[in-house]
Amino acid sequence: MRKKIMGALLLVTVLAAMEGTIVSTAIPRITSDLSGIELVSWVYAVYMLATAVSAPIYGKLADLFGRKKIMVYGIILFLIGAALCGIALTMEQLIIYRAIQGLGAGVVMPVTMTIIGDLYTETKDRAKAQGWISAVWGVAGVLGPLLGGFIVDTLSWRYIFFLNLPFGLVALMMLVKYYKEDVSKEKQRIDYLGAAAFSIGTISLLYALLSGSQSQDWSNPLIIGLFAAAFAVYGCFVWIEKRAAEPIIPLNLFSNKRVLIVNLLTLLTGAVIISITIYLPIWSQGVLGKSATAAGFILMPMPVCWTFGSIIAGNLVGRLKAQAIITMGTAFLSGGALLLFSLSAQSPESLIYVSIGLLGLGMGLMTPIFMLIIQGSVTSNKRGSAVALNTFISTFSQTLGSAVFGTVFNIVTLSQAGKGNLNLNASFDHGNVQAGELAGLQGILASGVHIIYGGTLLLAILSFGLSWFLVKARGNEVQGNI
Repeated sequence: MRKKIMGALLLVTVLAAMEGTIVSTAIPRITSDLSGIELVSWVYAVYMLATAVSAPIYGKLADLFGRKKIMVYGIILFLIGAALCGIALTMEQLIIYRAIQGLGAGVVMPVTMTIIGDLYTETKDRAKAQGWISAVWGVAGVLGPLLGGFIVDTLSWRYIFFLNLPFGLVALMMLVKYYKEDVSKEKQRIDYLGAAAFSIGTISLLYALLSGSQSQDWSNPLIIGLFAAAFAVYGCFVWIEKRAAEPIIPLNLFSNKRVLIVNLLTLLTGAVIISITIYLPIWSQGVLGKSATAAGFILMPMPVCWTFGSIIAGNLVGRLKAQAIITMGTAFLSGGALLLFSLSAQSPESLIYVSIGLLGLGMGLMTPIFMLIIQGSVTSNKRGSAVALNTFISTFSQTLGSAVFGTVFNIVTLSQAGKGNLNLNASFDHGNVQAGELAGLQGILASGVHIIYGGTLLLAILSFGLSWFLVKARGNEVQGNI
């Protein structure tokens, strides 16, 4: 029975993770059919925004009303959004429907991990199950663009959304049929005011970060106003949560040292991964002269090693303390970041693959153990909220990381390009750029990416140091030998 439930959870995880990236290779065809290329970034952004905002709310609702009911509602909403995206007639409609799809996808990671925490009482079994979920999420996200490109070339971009329907319905029916749980019949009180404040604050903050990272106009009054509004609303949110009978995010989660350290590690490592995903293709195309397809394949060692790392992590639980496994993961992460920082245009290509593999291996070791520690550090009635908070921080870290790194990269490259009167928007296709200009562009891009990977190395080293505090943060466990 547990295997069938696990199969359903893996299936919905693949769908939700893939939908975050599968549209990337379909964008040229979508904009050709629907027009509105100036809105194209929101096809990605609105999905991420909706997922981030809804995840903590789903986690709390799952604690209050049961995992199964909330998971079923979320999957149905995800499939409705996917079907609507497939029949969208304008770019504005597609963005609205992607928001609906994202609101449904927000249920997947927090409630899936919570269900696994309920299904597997043995710490080792839980670690293996969560390791598979973590691996599938990482692999699906990277393979999404490849599958999307194949579907667009052979069928139509609309089928990247329709593809969700049969598989999603199978997963839904399996959960309805096989997943049984006992839910308290007591009347539950929902923190509507807290949910509204959290949603408004999060949308304002993420919208400001996304807009600022795209325009690099951080002095824009709208962006400044959004930041101010976000912090003001978050202040109100804290005030509301202190007085709520059933807060959306219990504030005592922040006083749990082990949960706090894991969330800080999630913030740091999420920023590391987004820097790799964004800037390694720039290095590969702009400095090494590779094609876009080859630049995409250069990231492939990450999901492969991530999968192996997640499997290894599950087998290490019971033999090593969870904290030691995380420290090992941060060591691999730091080693990979150091190799990336040492790259030059003359470095052998194998060095890139090794560094990316080490980064994937480190993340694979850590990610399932993060969930294990969080679930073992809170009571079952707060498990959904704790996991959902970590899921939100993971999404937020990528948005924050892309905004900060994007600003640094633009400052470095634009200032150097201005001195040499070079056009950074020139094609990465070396055959279309004159030799003299090409050398200058390569140097500027290499310098910018090198500084970014200096920041990546710093974050990785900080995560390694922080993992040692986790070893010392004892006494918060509520279950399991972790």
